[in-house]
Amino acid sequence: MKTNIEKTKNNVQEETNNNFMFKKINYILLLAGVVLMAIGYLCLIGGGSDDPNVFNESIFSVRRMYVAPILIILGLIVEVFAIMVRSNKE
Repeated sequence: MKTNIEKTKNNVQEETNNNFMFKKINYILLLAGVVLMAIGYLCLIGGGSDDPNVFNESIFSVRRMYVAPILIILGLIVEVFAIMVRSNKE
């Protein structure tokens, strides 16, 4: 037969094992934010010129000036939301 102390120890161990800070949805949102930021940074790649005396207008493309920064900022917003969201299952 278990004593009250042993039962209490078992209950405390079960509570500490199940007491994670983040739930599955938090990790999914964290991954989604990282993917958005990675896509944004990939949109910034390229557009250089091989000859330093020739100016290449492609550095001012819509993809680099608007799409990439918006994706990076959205990724950061998703990251903050993923950290702040709390699961209702308790």
